[in-house]
Amino acid sequence: MLLRHAPYTLELRHPFGIASNTRTSTPATLLEVEHDGVIGYGEAAMPPHLGESQASVAAFLTLATPLLTAVHDPFQLAEILPALDALAPGNTAAKAAVDIALHDWIGKKLGTPWHRIWGLDAAQAPVTSFTIGIDTIDIVRQKTREASIYKIIKVKLGRDDATDRAIITAIREVTDVPLTIDANQGWKNRDSALRLIEWCATQGVVFIEQPMPKEQLDDTAWLRERSPLPLIADENCQRLVDIAKLVGAFHGVNIKLMKCTGLREAHKMIILARALGLKVMLGCMTETSCAISAAAQLSPLVDWADLDGALLIKNDCFRGTTIVDGKLTLSKLPGIGAEKISR
Repeated sequence: MLLRHAPYTLELRHPFGIASNTRTSTPATLLEVEHDGVIGYGEAAMPPHLGESQASVAAFLTLATPLLTAVHDPFQLAEILPALDALAPGNTAAKAAVDIALHDWIGKKLGTPWHRIWGLDAAQAPVTSFTIGIDTIDIVRQKTREASIYKIIKVKLGRDDATDRAIITAIREVTDVPLTIDANQGWKNRDSALRLIEWCATQGVVFIEQPMPKEQLDDTAWLRERSPLPLIADENCQRLVDIAKLVGAFHGVNIKLMKCTGLREAHKMIILARALGLKVMLGCMTETSCAISAAAQLSPLVDWADLDGALLIKNDCFRGTTIVDGKLTLSKLPGIGAEKISR
C-alpha cells in the first residue's frame, strides 16, 4: 500500500467563535492510500484547542508508514486499525484520516457506498443543523439570514449569561426555526446553567450540548435531573470507552470522527449508545467534504446531525454529500461518497 499526505489549511467564510476562542482557519491534512490502482481519500482536521497539528499528524503518519505499507489486504480493518491505534496514544484525527481512507478504498473496490454496506437507507438521513458561532449581534443576525434554508440552527454560547441571552434574542428577531445550543463547557455554575436552560426552553431550543466543563460530571448529572431540555455530551464523549460513563449524566452523545479515530469506532459508539438508551448526534469539525461525506454515511442511524463543516469553509477541495432543503443528501459515489476537485 502506498501512503501520501499533505497539509491543507481550511479557510473559514466567517470568524468562528466558541466559548474559549475564535479562529479564521483550521489546519488539516489530506491523505491518500493507494493499492491495486485504487485510491482512498482521508482527512484529519485539527482545531488547535484539541491539541493536534499538521506537524503532529505528519509525525504520526511517518510512524504509521511501515505498518501501512506492509498491508496486503486493506479489507482487514479489524487487524489494521487496532494496530494503528496502538502505535501511540491520542492522535485521533491522524488515525481518523487513515480510517476514512481505508473505508473509502474498500467501498471503491466493492463499487458501493458505505451506507449500503452497512445496510442503511440514504433516504433516512436527517436534516443537518447549521452552526452560528459567537460574534457581534449584527453579525449573528447576518449569519442567521444566510442560514435561511436550514431547518435547524446550532448556536455557540458559553461566554457569559448576558451575551448568551443577547445572541438567542438576536436570532429570534430573524427566524423561528428550532435551535440547538452548544455551550462548549462554558457554563461553570450549575444553578445559573439551569436558569439559562429553563429560559432557552421558552425560546424554541431542542437540546443543550456540553453545558458544563467535562470535569464537572457530577454537576452535569445534577443538571440532567432538573433540565427541561435534553443534555448532549461532546467534550465528555471522545471514544467508545466514554459512552457507558455518561449514562445518568447526559441524555445523549455527540460522536465526531476526528475525536474517535474514524468510522469503525464511530459505528461501534452508535450501537453502544443505542443499547444504553442514549440519543445520538453526529457532529464534525470544520472539514472538507471528504470527512463530512464519510460521517454522512452513518447519518441514517442517528437522531440529529450537525454536519455543516464543509459549508463553513471557502476552499473545499472535495465534492460529495450535499444539503438539499436543509437535508443531508448522500451522493451515489462508492466508498465515503466523495471525489476530489481541483482548487
